[in-house]
Amino acid sequence: MKPVGKPGRTGELMPVEVALARLLALAAAAPIRDTETLPVAACEGRVLAQDLVSTLDLPPWPNSAMDGYALHLADWTGEPLPVSQRIFAGQAPEELARGTCARIFTGAPVPAGADCVEMQENAQVQADGRVVFTQSLRVQQNIRPQGQETTVGEVVLAAGTRLGPIEQGLAASLGCATLEVIRRVHVAVLSTGDELIEPGQPLGPGQIYNSNRVLLCSWLTRLGCEVLDAGILPDDLPATRQRLVELGDVDLILSTGGVSVGEADFLGIALREEGELALWKLAIKPGKPLTCGHYRGVPVIGLPGNPASTLVTFALLARPYLLRRQGVQAVEPLTFQVPAGFVWAKPGNRREYLRGRLEQGRAVIYKNQSSGVLRSAAWAEGLVEVREGSTLAQGDEVGFIPLSEVLG
Repeated sequence: MKPVGKPGRTGELMPVEVALARLLALAAAAPIRDTETLPVAACEGRVLAQDLVSTLDLPPWPNSAMDGYALHLADWTGEPLPVSQRIFAGQAPEELARGTCARIFTGAPVPAGADCVEMQENAQVQADGRVVFTQSLRVQQNIRPQGQETTVGEVVLAAGTRLGPIEQGLAASLGCATLEVIRRVHVAVLSTGDELIEPGQPLGPGQIYNSNRVLLCSWLTRLGCEVLDAGILPDDLPATRQRLVELGDVDLILSTGGVSVGEADFLGIALREEGELALWKLAIKPGKPLTCGHYRGVPVIGLPGNPASTLVTFALLARPYLLRRQGVQAVEPLTFQVPAGFVWAKPGNRREYLRGRLEQGRAVIYKNQSSGVLRSAAWAEGLVEVREGSTLAQGDEVGFIPLSEVLG
């Protein structure tokens, strides 16, 4: 990626990093502290409320990493050893008799007195049952020590960790039947505009189907939020006021489209009547207009109305905000540097997030990058980041954010 001359002035446009920092500061100032205790198996996608501290050593005793034979190395001078016991996983072994070895299986406790395990592939059982070892041996070979994974009192998962199958499995391995997690975030989703109509109804003149509602409600559910679908707000101020009153006690009002300073932006008017609202013009494409504020003390984020703009701004700004409200610290998606498989000749004054995918290790982009084309995201595997004031030649490095990093 090659900057053209000096970075261009963005005028009134706010850099993406500044907007994100402001949103995260607002989130940190309004943390969700209420918790609930759930079975470990029901904690997928939830956020840990307290440090998970180990109450045991894991493993709780030295155990064998192999199917083989346990012995006391000092007792072995090269001669065959008799087998004095067989030890399976889940059994409590006897102390190893001097001058013998024990048949042992993977995961089984190593008997007291043994300090080495040789794998069965390097052992030969003679006709009289004694075992010959064919390779050189060393102390602690193939033995997993007590506390290898964790010890009593160690913080295994920090508060603020988002729990997935791996974290759930780790908690279960420590004997945890339940975990204390942050309660779900309650989000009211609003769409604005008389031009919107719900799928399944006939389209009238100048109308379009409302895709943002389904997109956001589904996405929020994936994030573990409790979603209040507040439907479509008509272009009518009394009706808008009434709908806002009906929202009840939520943690966030998330709207798409129509929150601006125009005379027909009734949601913006209603919010300013009983709260505060700031309209930011971001140095981002798609998705320049973004609103943030409060209504009767409830935080409000207004996303732009075009579907691709909604997708990009929710992924990069609203999603991190929601995670930080729950105490998650690592909220930004991983970005990978990959070679560009396209040419970008015209530098812009906004950071562009192109819908693209990887083909033969290179980022390629959808043919139509219009902010109204949601199909571009359905085709894509990620967002290709083109920095402000930059051009690209084939093979130049470019940032690539997999959609899998932001969709869950």
